[in-house]
Amino acid sequence: MKFAITSKGDSNSNGLMHRIKTYLLDFELTYDEEEPDIVVSVGGDGTLLYAFHRYSSRLDKTAFVGVHTGHLGFYADWVPEEIEKLVIAIAKTPFQVVEYPLLEVIIRYRSGGRESNYLALNESTVKGLEATLVMDVEIGGQHFECFRGDGLCVSTPSGSTAYNKALGGAIIHPSFSALQLTEIASINNRVFRTIGSPLLLPKHHTCMLKPVKQTDFYITIDHLTLLHKDVKSIQYRVSDKKIRFARFRPFPFWKRVHDSFISNE
Repeated sequence: MKFAITSKGDSNSNGLMHRIKTYLLDFELTYDEEEPDIVVSVGGDGTLLYAFHRYSSRLDKTAFVGVHTGHLGFYADWVPEEIEKLVIAIAKTPFQVVEYPLLEVIIRYRSGGRESNYLALNESTVKGLEATLVMDVEIGGQHFECFRGDGLCVSTPSGSTAYNKALGGAIIHPSFSALQLTEIASINNRVFRTIGSPLLLPKHHTCMLKPVKQTDFYITIDHLTLLHKDVKSIQYRVSDKKIRFARFRPFPFWKRVHDSFISNE
């Protein structure tokens, strides 16, 4: 089996990375950064997001496993004290594959028929450059509302515990193939009105954002912030692709939610 390792870059994570690599090579596994069967992420959720985007072109062939070296993450289920156990599991045990849904983002431009395509593991947000964001929101091909406010966030179920939660969105189990649309500081008064609640859309529904006046926006794809100019529309839908996690033991989602947001231990 071929493996690769990504590190957060701090001394602790780099040290663990070198230990894992040495141990796995001792078990006669092959280190291959180009076409790995499994990628070990050492750091936090941000490190795994980086690994996901690095290997997004081979999601059907590569599985991910995370080791967290800081705060408890939602994608990393191993701790540094368990490195030897993890290495033995990778080398000796067939792993179970758990798949999480992804968000597909299609940005179309006004000129030249151009478009940009992205995949997000957590979320995508849209914000104006300076003034209030004004967007027509279409759901399932029908006009839903004209949004006015600071921005909009579209998240995956696994990303529902990140920025989406801070915006008052619901926490969604990753077994649901859905996307969630949440508002960022919407304007609601006698003149302007939005739904004011997060919207949960199933896989067969598409969310389309169309600019009313502005055409230049900051659009985030997970941890990446990009300036897009001359935008005609931004389409969000549940992707046909999924991220694959290598599971060597149970990793209950609701326990992670409890440990991250409720537990004092």
